[in-house]
Amino acid sequence: MWSIVLMGLAGLLVGGALSFRQQKKPLWTQIGFYVLAVMSLLAAYLLTLPGQ
Repeated sequence: MWSIVLMGLAGLLVGGALSFRQQKKPLWTQIGFYVLAVMSLLAAYLLTLPGQ
């Protein structure tokens, strides 16, 4: 369940980064959103791994 929520959050973050790019906002905000999206996808992947 949480992995689906995190994947949705990553999609929203990528959309925000693309929106900032279209609005010609500073590059660091775009990079920050992309980094957060990648971290969200990584967390979603790690939640799908079988536990011990």
